[in-house]
Parts: sequence; C-alpha cells; structure tokens
Amino acid sequence: MRDQRPLSGISPTRRHVLRAAMAAGVGLAASAPMARAVPLARRTPAPGRTVAIFGGGVAGLSAAHELAERGYQVTVYEPAFLGGKARSMGVHGTGTEGRLDLPGEHGFRFFPGCYQNLPDTMRRIPFPGNHDGVAGNLVRVEGTVAGFRGRAPIFAPVEFGAIDQLTPQRLQNTLVSAFGFVPELPPHELAFFAKQMTVWFTSCEQRRFGQWEYVTWEQILRAEGKSPAYRDYLVSALTRITVAAKPHLSSARTIGTIGEALVLAATGAIPQYAAGIDRILNRPTNEAWIDPWVGYLRSLGVRFVMNRGASALELRGGRVASAIVRGANGGADTVTADWYVCAMPVERTLPLLSDEILDADPRLAGMHDLQTDWMVGIQYYLTRPTELPEGHIAALGSPWALTALRQAPMWVGDFAARYGDGSVRECLSVDISDWDSPGLLYGRPAKACSREEIAAEVWAQLKEWLNTATGWLRDEDIHSWHLDPGISWRGGEIDNATPLLVNTVGSYDHRPSAHCAVPNLFFGGDHVRSHIDLATMEGANESGRAAANAIMDAAADPGPRTPIFPLVSLPIFDPAKRLDADRYRAGLPHLLDV
Repeated sequence: MRDQRPLSGISPTRRHVLRAAMAAGVGLAASAPMARAVPLARRTPAPGRTVAIFGGGVAGLSAAHELAERGYQVTVYEPAFLGGKARSMGVHGTGTEGRLDLPGEHGFRFFPGCYQNLPDTMRRIPFPGNHDGVAGNLVRVEGTVAGFRGRAPIFAPVEFGAIDQLTPQRLQNTLVSAFGFVPELPPHELAFFAKQMTVWFTSCEQRRFGQWEYVTWEQILRAEGKSPAYRDYLVSALTRITVAAKPHLSSARTIGTIGEALVLAATGAIPQYAAGIDRILNRPTNEAWIDPWVGYLRSLGVRFVMNRGASALELRGGRVASAIVRGANGGADTVTADWYVCAMPVERTLPLLSDEILDADPRLAGMHDLQTDWMVGIQYYLTRPTELPEGHIAALGSPWALTALRQAPMWVGDFAARYGDGSVRECLSVDISDWDSPGLLYGRPAKACSREEIAAEVWAQLKEWLNTATGWLRDEDIHSWHLDPGISWRGGEIDNATPLLVNTVGSYDHRPSAHCAVPNLFFGGDHVRSHIDLATMEGANESGRAAANAIMDAAADPGPRTPIFPLVSLPIFDPAKRLDADRYRAGLPHLLDV
C-alpha cells in the first residue's frame, strides 16, 4: 500500500506543548558545570600492572582507557568487533566510485544530556579540529515526532525555555501539560500519572531500593483498570521506546531512575546536564567515535588481540592464574596477567563462572538470573529526503515499538557524495524494541518473520503511524535496507547474537559489582551495578571506570582514580524525601501513594 497524498506539515497546535509545559521551572542543583576533561599525562609502566581485558565493547574500552592513561600494560581480547553494540559498520559492497559503503549499525545511538561519565571519556579522545575531542561530534536534537495510528503526527520540542524552580506540585502540573497531547487520554488519568511520577521524585533511597525495586513500573502506575490510552501510551509506549523494557516486568526503580534523569535534562536548568536532553553523533559511530578511540588507545600502548574470546578462567590459590582464549577456528591460547577484567555481555560472561569461582564468591551466581531481551536496528536507504523534521521519531503504540532517527541531515557533508552509489540521499535508522508482539502485515511477531518480512513489516508500521497526514514515506524511494547482522537464521530458527540486558523486578540483587571476592578478577558491562542502572553506553562506561579504580585499589596504586559521576539529585526535594524516609521506617506508604 502506498500513500500518494501530497505532503503536509504537522499540526501546529502541538508544536510548543512541551515548551509551555515546563514554564513552571526546576530548582537548580547546587554544583557547577563539569570542566572540560583532558587526557592524563601517561605514566611509565611498572611491575605488577599487566591487565587482560576480555571484551572490546564500551565497558572494555573504557577500562582500557583509564588504565592505560595510568601506566598499566593493557591487552584487550575481542572475538568479533571493537565497539560492541555501539559500533557502526559499512554495508559491504555498496560504495562505488571511491565512496564509502552505506553506513549500517546495531541501532541508532543517542546520548541523553543526563550522561556524564561517557562524555567525560569522549572529551579525552582526540579528534582533528575538535578542541573537546570526539565529544565535539555530538549535536543537539531539538525535537521529536510522535506518531499515532490514525492521527496526524505531532512535533514536540525537547528543550524548554528559562527554568526557575520546581516543587512537587509544579512537577505534577508540568507533567500534565507535557503529556496533554496524548489522544483519548482521560484528564483524571493524566493527573494520576503525574502524581505517581511525583511519588517517585519524592521517594527516599530506602523506599526506592526496598519497595520500588520489587514492583513493576506497570504496578507503580496502577495500569490495571485504566483506559487503553493510559496503558498503551503512558505506561507501555514511553517505557518501550526509551529503554526497550516491558513495563509489566521492569523494576519501577529502574524506569523511575532514567525517567527522573530525562525530565531533569529536559529542563535545561541543571548545570551537569547543560548539553540538553538529547544528542546524536554527526557521523556514523565508528567514524565519529570508535575508530578514533581505538587509535588513541593504541597510542597509549594498548594491544588488541582480535578474533579471540575468553572461554575459561583458571584459579590457583584463590586467584586467577591464567585464562584460555579461543578463536572461531577452535584454536586456544593461554593468557597470563596480573589483573583480569571480564567486560563481556552477561550471556558471554556466564560460561566463565566455574564452580570454583562461585565457591569463592557465591554472589556471582545471581548473574544466572539476569534476563535479556531484543532491541535491534534496521536502516532504510532512500533516494529522496523524507522531509521529516530533524530529530527522533516515535511511533507510539506501534506493535513493534518502533523509534527512528533521520540521520543524513544531521551528519556532516553530502551524504550522497560520501556514501553508496551516489543515489542515496537519506538514511532512516529504525530500532525495533518489541520482537514478541504480532505485526500488521503478517500477524506474527518479529521473531517469527524472515529478514525480508521484518523489513516489509517495519516499513508498513512506519507508514501507518507517520503517513496519516503526510507523504513522508514512499515505497518508490527505497533504494535498499540493512538489518543488524547480529540477527541470523539457522535451520529456520532466528537468533540474536547481541541481546540487551533488561532490568526485571529485583534484578539489582543479582547484578555484580566491578570487583568480587577473587582478588584479581573484575567485571565490566551494562549488567554491572551503576548509577544509571540500565543497559546503556553510560552504564557500560561507568562500569569500566569502576573496574579500573578497583584494580588500582587492589594494586595499592597511589595514582589518581578516575571520577565517577552520579545522577543529579535536586536539594529542593530533600525535605519530602526525609519525610518519606520516616514513613518508610515506620512501615507506612508514601504520603502521595494512597
């Protein structure tokens, strides 16, 4: 089915809905903006400072970065690709006449303004022409398109005007105004949603970890019995498009944590979040970040051993004495070092947890209870610009929880002149967050579709959600498409080599810390405990920093530790949190949650 109607703009009535919503303002945190980071002066390697890092994703590269700048001799073992799920890749054979291959990726990257650790690392990665390193390749996203089935899409700005001060009541008013555009949502249910969000903002840490960790996001929002609009949009869609999490399974603490950070970043008034609510890279990820990062680490002496992954850890005297690494051809090598870091995804770390390691630290057995889900990207290469507004696109309530990003207009240079065969002018990158719900075309979930069926289904859903009042997406504009190569089919069965950790109820108890009872074994990855507590680049980076600091502690290294930046907590909510702490100790519910 093709939509042949002429182009038309988004309804102007909602263009400034979020900006107006934030007029009430937010109280400032009592701290100054973070200073621009610069690389440390490299220290001379010393005995006892050899480190083997297994995994070259964001966590492994972050640990290597911090340790190498502090004089450690680091070797990174990576079985597939440096950058992990954050990498981009060329679509082989698509570039002609000296142009680069069309850019593909696992899923589009975005960098919320509440990220602090990762940008600090990026500022310390040199990039030609940028005074602040690869962080200079981040560009702000100013708005988002919200698509609804059967209704005209809405453009909403994501950054707001001057902010003054936020109180619990003003927070509720702000959220009511911000989400007033949701169609068919009863006003009293929107008010209830705002109240429950205020419950989170004013909950003490004891309640967050002692109560909200053990209930789902769906439960804290009291979704049962509410309208379809409340359940589909406020409870489900906002959760799925943000963190690929299922609200009926995800810990309320986890979703509340990122929700609070995003709301505060949207205000533009938090010094630590001054970069805005959202940014993307101005080039494909490897060009803008990963390749310069690897080059910088090589200049520090980091050695990369590719096509080798850890398959076993051998203990002797309670310490890791060596590791076995294997390649795809089955060949094995023995690796020895003073310190060992497992910076692989949780599903690849589990086979290393031998009975001997679990006997030494029984807490590590909790990793077996962590769960993963799928969030995978597909790119459509178009011969005509879509005329979608620049920024993110959310097909709210779509069966496969689709979000997208129109990349070409926000990248440097002429896309057609730089990539492909010269005819591609647009790269529309789409993330599929729900692989288990039936689609529109075939009535089957993505996990039950072929590669071609997935491409057709995603395109059909995008058109159904975005072409209601526009001609943005046209079948005849499709040049080609590219599905993440981590998705494969063997014997008719679909497989995903790069699943995503999801935080289920109580899963914080099962997440490891960067260090464990084995004194020279450390962990990195988005499954390791962090402040943001999500499967994100920020969480992976923080875990790499924590692993580096833990190694320095174990080595009695007097050198400077790498800073770890927590999420912002506004002092203006402290009195309400103290009151809630008293109520929690007394066994009483939150004052507003009655």
